[in-house]
Amino acid sequence: MKLFLLLGVLNGLLAVALGAFGAHGLEGKVSAKGLSQWEKAVDYQMFHTMALFVTALLMMKTQTGLMTGAGWFFLVGIILFSGSLYIYAPTGIKTFAMITPVGGLAFLIGWILLGYAVVKHI
Repeated sequence: MKLFLLLGVLNGLLAVALGAFGAHGLEGKVSAKGLSQWEKAVDYQMFHTMALFVTALLMMKTQTGLMTGAGWFFLVGIILFSGSLYIYAPTGIKTFAMITPVGGLAFLIGWILLGYAVVKHI
């Protein structure tokens, strides 16, 4: 529970910092498409930062392996989805774009596990 709260704090901090960097540091250096991809990475990182917080808060009520799994899948999704876009946006290296859907799948699994845990345990 505490770990996911701290991971949420760290990811929130990083999302704000990377968002500011994208808006100010990449402007004029990256294509409009690259900036859009960067913004999508920031958005999904922040959305799933909130999912980490929700997971941690729900774990205060009941701790199950399902919620723990959801938290880890949210973190893996942030790393793979947002991380790959953070690298792909400024470089254009297609290998990184191919990793992004795996991160999206991790997000989906996280949401499924969290939903199932809520139905079963809350």
